[in-house]
Amino acid sequence: MQNDQPETTPSAFAGLELLSSAVVLVDDQLIIRYLNPSAENLFAASSRKIVGLALRRLLGEPSGLGAALNNVLRDNWSYTGHNLTVVRPALEPLHLDCTVTPVECGEARLLLEFRPMDAHLKVAREEQLAHQQQANRELIRNLAHEIKNPLGGIRGSAQLLERELDDPQLREYTQVIIAESDRLQELMNRLLTSHRMMQPTQLNLHDVLERVRRLILAEFPSVEVCRDYDTSLPYVTGDREQLIQAILNIVRNAAQALHGHGEIVLRTRAARQITLAKRRFKLALELQVIDNGPGIPDNIRDKIFYPLVSGRENGSGLGLSLAQSFIEQHHGAIDVDSRPGRTCFTVYLPIARDSDA
Repeated sequence: MQNDQPETTPSAFAGLELLSSAVVLVDDQLIIRYLNPSAENLFAASSRKIVGLALRRLLGEPSGLGAALNNVLRDNWSYTGHNLTVVRPALEPLHLDCTVTPVECGEARLLLEFRPMDAHLKVAREEQLAHQQQANRELIRNLAHEIKNPLGGIRGSAQLLERELDDPQLREYTQVIIAESDRLQELMNRLLTSHRMMQPTQLNLHDVLERVRRLILAEFPSVEVCRDYDTSLPYVTGDREQLIQAILNIVRNAAQALHGHGEIVLRTRAARQITLAKRRFKLALELQVIDNGPGIPDNIRDKIFYPLVSGRENGSGLGLSLAQSFIEQHHGAIDVDSRPGRTCFTVYLPIARDSDA
């Protein structure tokens, strides 16, 4: 069967492209006539390739769905199904809620709307986590301010004391005080760094990634850093130095987890119809940093972005926290999925808002 897009689709269903839920339109033979961008993302399917094919080529045979669709066509009523499982070759199964509505527009007879079952829970969890992390960052910043002032006094007093001491062994103690004061001062500065004013400009994120890649290869020469770029992606608006630092922190964290030996993949793709910071974007850039290391320890997996939380001995626990702060200042988001042998940090950066399109 030829994959022909019906002539009525672009004009009649253009508004469906703006929806965050996945929408599929089929005719009375259950042949696919339209997919919106959210459906393409959800099912990892191209509209050009799937339109004109039977619905089962997209969904398989979820239990009870075929009979329900036939009932909707016969009786002209709506249907809602819960916990439908869509099995896809080489991909994770999808667990979806599905609402079917009869329509009359061109060849389309049924509108199927799909929502991942965990979508609402995920949004609520992300909002709760964001609030909790913001509170933690405020607490850390306040502590950093309180610590910085006494540190200057301690260091200055140690310097004055050192001038009065004739015994070299006693001077070693003052040198320890001065060195530790400097170390703590640097730590406090890093805790406060994420709040400098941004200097946004139009930039190619792949230039940023190449800079990060060179730095990582110089620091970890035995780590292989592979590229998987979509070079057709448009520019993003951002602070170049902040983005370099944010991505460098993520990639360095991966390299350290590999203990200097392993593989890191930098992967860029387009993400469509995505919500970031409670705003809807038609297009966003998706960056994945994937390593084949041991994974994030279970006891810190849910706290990996908290300040001062680290899975490494002698780690400061600031790298990922600062990376998240920088990404959030760009109205983006960062997430992580980890298991032994594969850890993937995913960064989303908006390209254009609907209101700007």
